Amino acid sequence: MYLVVNIVGLLIFLGLGWVFSHNRKEIDWKSVGCMVLLNLVIAWLLTSFTWGRAAVHALAQGFTWIVNVSYQGINFAIANWVGANGADPAPVNFITSALLPILLIVPMFDILTYIGFLPWLIKWIGRGLSFITRRPKFEAFFAVEMMFLGNTEALAISQIQLKKMKAGRDLTLAMMSMSCITAAIVGAYVQMVPGEFVITAIPLNCINALIVAHMLYPVTVTPEEDKIYTIADSADETPVEDGTAVQQAELSTEVKEYQALPWYKKIITHDPSKPKKEPFFSFLGDSILTSGRLILIITANVIAFVALAGLIDKVLGLIWDKLTLEAILGVFMYIPAWLMGLDPGTAWDFSQLMGLKLVTNEFVVMGRVTGDIANYAPHYKAVLTVFLTSFANISTLGMIIGTFKGMVSKEKNDLISKQVGRILLSGVLVSLLSAAMVGLFVW
Repeated sequence: MYLVVNIVGLLIFLGLGWVFSHNRKEIDWKSVGCMVLLNLVIAWLLTSFTWGRAAVHALAQGFTWIVNVSYQGINFAIANWVGANGADPAPVNFITSALLPILLIVPMFDILTYIGFLPWLIKWIGRGLSFITRRPKFEAFFAVEMMFLGNTEALAISQIQLKKMKAGRDLTLAMMSMSCITAAIVGAYVQMVPGEFVITAIPLNCINALIVAHMLYPVTVTPEEDKIYTIADSADETPVEDGTAVQQAELSTEVKEYQALPWYKKIITHDPSKPKKEPFFSFLGDSILTSGRLILIITANVIAFVALAGLIDKVLGLIWDKLTLEAILGVFMYIPAWLMGLDPGTAWDFSQLMGLKLVTNEFVVMGRVTGDIANYAPHYKAVLTVFLTSFANISTLGMIIGTFKGMVSKEKNDLISKQVGRILLSGVLVSLLSAAMVGLFVW
């Protein structure tokens, strides 16, 4: 019976994308069908086969290994935070076990970007995803890019594309940005919740973001519009002063000359459309400082949100001692939780955690369940972990809108601001779809 409920829930979550669509007639159902089928196959392979489970377990163990390596550096600086050998996260606090390892993981991914491996990987996975899902090239590319780099980082390096694309496509990217996680944060997640389901959620979120964004705000992209822009295309979009216009024109000419070269000369010639690399250790220093700022931002958010939630509970308790923020949010999220194929009591517990995550963030909820989740029933453990593995919450919404304000025109900003409800809904639906898909195969 619960499997049937889970199947019905998956269909209802897809149906909500149609119900709240800006233009239902423009939905490309063939593309949606391809993406849903692809995600079901991925969920099936990663949860139902020994080799699939072994693969995601190995990846999760890999991130755990990196975290343990990071304890060597942490132990050198603050030994009393990590125990005797500096590699045992069990007795240590949240900042040490979940956040300080970011000081190793972020620079590691930045180094992979510096040497060109990560951009190469993103490009080819994005091309393959576009071919399979029938979605525009840049949207597929962005889905992969934000999975590795994060939402605001992926938006920042896509500034030329955002300026060149029409407003509807920018809105699509805003919706997709609600659903990602950053690879650098995975090491923190796997310390708090089952790592195999965190890893499984990542590709599912990537494709479900394409599904939901297209359903909620369908945009027709012609073959002429379906291109990825480079620096050479930005001359007419970039504000110029003090001779910058001349430099842009010269750069555009250099790019065209480079593109006209035979392939064998391109190997030994610098591509002018790509920025010149800064010295490695300067780059590494900036990466480490960025990691430190990220830790401070997450720490500040967690402290503030947990404290605010506690304050709201105290105020509500003055009205009725059983009235809490979780209870109120649980009422609104109960039906979606039950549609995951859970019994009524478990669905109630899940609904409160779902609501708390949307108002605060995933770290708050993961910190609350980390000591008990290993004892949960397999199905509940799977759907809870997958639902939590995303950045979909109100604070992320503010970050995305703020990022767009600094990069695109007023017309595009106005469209994005008017669609705040759909942007938030997109993040919720992606989390629900991913959790429901994994739930079909884990009992």
